[in-house]
Amino acid sequence: MGNKFENHHIWIFILLAYVIAWLTALIITLTGGIANSQIIVSGLRLNLATVLIATVYMSAPALANILTRIITREGWDNTWLRPHFRSGWRYWLATWLLVPLFIWGGAIAYYCLFPAQFDPSLARIRQILPTGVATLNPWKIVVLQALQGMFLGVLINTPFTFGEEFGWRAYLLQKLLPIGTRRAILISGTVVGIWHWPVILMGHNYGLNYAGFPVLGMLAMVWFCIGLSCFLSWVVLRSRSIWPAVIGHAVLNGLGGIGILFAVEETKPLLGPSPAGIIGSLAFTIFAVWVLFDQRALPSQMNYQEKRG
Repeated sequence: MGNKFENHHIWIFILLAYVIAWLTALIITLTGGIANSQIIVSGLRLNLATVLIATVYMSAPALANILTRIITREGWDNTWLRPHFRSGWRYWLATWLLVPLFIWGGAIAYYCLFPAQFDPSLARIRQILPTGVATLNPWKIVVLQALQGMFLGVLINTPFTFGEEFGWRAYLLQKLLPIGTRRAILISGTVVGIWHWPVILMGHNYGLNYAGFPVLGMLAMVWFCIGLSCFLSWVVLRSRSIWPAVIGHAVLNGLGGIGILFAVEETKPLLGPSPAGIIGSLAFTIFAVWVLFDQRALPSQMNYQEKRG
């Protein structure tokens, strides 16, 4: 690959990632959307939309990576699949610890700005608990949920987040590096945000009943993805492996909804408390500012290249 800017490879990849995902979104729309999707596993209340998003939609970037390499015959150098754990273990640890801190930080910022929505009694948890365990201390449920997101959530979500990271970071980010690392991070984050638009239109993340629907939700997702891209790209470029980003993304998916447990009523999802909200993503935004403006944040580009993974 070297330092050559392969413009046509990038466009092939983006086209494939979008077509695969957006055709999947079309199928979801035609079968009831997210809100009215058909239940396919009644015991788990698992619907068709959830299955298609978790499997096909989230796998689209990885499939695009593979198909682009086949179409362009560029080979399999620089897949960034090697873990490099001995030299990069601190970034594995950083992504696993920082993502929860960022999520909690955003939720705290949200409730500081909207204190009337914070419920220290955690009545929302009591309402959703089964009758037999409704007497449990809800704060224990929060702790268990947090631990589950950081441990079990990683195991469950890693196969799905790999589908995104093997595409966005291992291919798109890498291909954009010749135009400048920070520009590459910003552009790749924007591409990822736009890629989410079909599910945002169906109410994913922000719902359907907010002022400015759906445009503000679409813009909010781009904003969040740029901030997230700065963090995940940082751990990937520092560790020279996509695995820390896969783990961080898995923690985000497993723990991202924990802030809603503290809400006394319906929240303002466009703002928070989830990390996809403008306020909820505050910690990611602050980290992004550091990555984009501190020259010491990222390694020199000469360290990015590596043959055979």
